[in-house]
Amino acid sequence: MTEQVAKDQPGESRLMHAPSDHPPVPRAKVGVVLANLGTPDATDYWSMRRYLSEFLSDKRVVDYANWKWQPLLQLIILTKRPFSSGNAYKSIWNNELNESPLLTTTRAQTQKMTERLKALYGDDVEVDFCMRYGNPSTESVLNRLKDKGCEKIVFFPLYPQYGSPTTATANDQAFRTLMKMKWQPSIRTVPAYFDHPAYTDALANSVREAYEGFTTRPTKLVASYHGVPERYLLEGDPYHCQCQKTTRLLREKLGFSKEEVDTAFQSQFGPEKWVGPQTVDHVAELAKQGHKHIAILSPAFSSDCVETLEEIKEEIHDSFMEAGGETFSYIPCLNDREDHIDALVAVVNNELSGWL
Repeated sequence: MTEQVAKDQPGESRLMHAPSDHPPVPRAKVGVVLANLGTPDATDYWSMRRYLSEFLSDKRVVDYANWKWQPLLQLIILTKRPFSSGNAYKSIWNNELNESPLLTTTRAQTQKMTERLKALYGDDVEVDFCMRYGNPSTESVLNRLKDKGCEKIVFFPLYPQYGSPTTATANDQAFRTLMKMKWQPSIRTVPAYFDHPAYTDALANSVREAYEGFTTRPTKLVASYHGVPERYLLEGDPYHCQCQKTTRLLREKLGFSKEEVDTAFQSQFGPEKWVGPQTVDHVAELAKQGHKHIAILSPAFSSDCVETLEEIKEEIHDSFMEAGGETFSYIPCLNDREDHIDALVAVVNNELSGWL
């Protein structure tokens, strides 16, 4: 076996003095993993039930005691909800690729990130993506990168604002995977990036471009974030505060007045009090106040998904129109916009510091 030439990168000199029958070891690389929430594999009842069971059994999402929650979940909620959720996914499903829009967009983001980072670092970086729930699983992707020689991994939950039901559970799953490994790669988790200037710029650009295409200017811009129980805020989760700051930074970047921009929260689930105002009620109130044209965007989502394409564009839209509104304009998530990829690359480059 030809001896490998020693270099400065970690791991590249491991085989220099190895016996000829030593198993091959790949050249050391750094992995970058984009982690998103998840997606069902299909819209049928059992696919939806598997996905919802995994999602709603996560203690970060619903933290009630198992003895109280699991019978309710398995015997009642998961008997009916897969049908309604399946219908919601069917209305937005990417039929051409037979997958959810979230999966399509996350793959596109990963491809563009791969091109950008390859231009910067060559073959020293491997980029992949995973889902917290569903496929591709966090465990399968981390193991695949480790097998490719990634001794160091930047794990990037694609949530601009930190939330325990989003960022924290994604990180939890990564750490659970490491717990099973004999040889763990070093890992860095990416912190919240809601106040990164490049992210704010991308958000503002998306709003400006949308407004340029409107025949009339909206009298209100609503920033709608996924909601959380108010108890999470009181227990120290910074999500609500970071959402409020995101709206403020966006408003300041746009030069809008305080009266032009509101913050609201959607997707309430369960009986306890959630942070508010609730988007579905707030837009109806705006219509009753005389706002005929509003625009709405979702700064907490890095990719359009069922919460934006179905809930906002259908349920929340209908609430506004039925209350007397006339024009409801949805501004898409940043998805794989070039300025969004610029922001993600800037965040990743910061975390790669000292590794490359």
